[in-house]
Amino acid sequence: MPRCCSPMIERFIHHLRVELPAPGETVAGARIRLADKFPRTALRRMTHLGLLVGSALDGSMLEPEDAMVYASTYSETHALEDYLMSFPQPSPSLFQASIHPSGAQQVLIGRQQPIARLWPLAGQTRLLEQALLTVLVEPARRVALVGGEECGGWMIQYNMASPRSFAFAAVVTREAAGAAGRITFTPAMQADDACPSLEEFTQALAERGSLTWHGGGGLWRLEWS
Repeated sequence: MPRCCSPMIERFIHHLRVELPAPGETVAGARIRLADKFPRTALRRMTHLGLLVGSALDGSMLEPEDAMVYASTYSETHALEDYLMSFPQPSPSLFQASIHPSGAQQVLIGRQQPIARLWPLAGQTRLLEQALLTVLVEPARRVALVGGEECGGWMIQYNMASPRSFAFAAVVTREAAGAAGRITFTPAMQADDACPSLEEFTQALAERGSLTWHGGGGLWRLEWS
């Protein structure tokens, strides 16, 4: 009997914002640049990544029945560095800000925004695939795909921090009408290619650039309308 072709799975990108701050931007600089997007009382407590994620989510209009998939390899690096440097009197507030997924939580809590589910993912070489697979199987009608990093300090030399700050947020649905782009997955028995990094994916989103690679048992594509 002939084998049936495995169906392609697709999701469509609607709201999309990318944050690619200038190299060397500090958290203090980000607070000045993005001050109009946050309440003043929340602004002073937010990390650099929290500010970038909040800016990327600006205008996404999330609803209580929506879900969020949040991806970050290193998360709040500066808060972690400061927390480690606070010993032998460790700071509870720095610890709270340093944990994954603090960046997303700072935004959702600060805006008093309930959502149905939050899927926080950490990883490195195939983190993007993990995040995209989670988006595909999430049953919510709208899923916010969010990710990012903040530039580290002394932890960069130990390969435990990102050398660059960035963030993105995309609202992904099953509805093609009005979409800016789409993500597709077609099951295929082929050896895995190198998976794009979270930073490479962010750059592709910013430039509306296409991506194609094999991984996780199938062919991935990022395409634009």
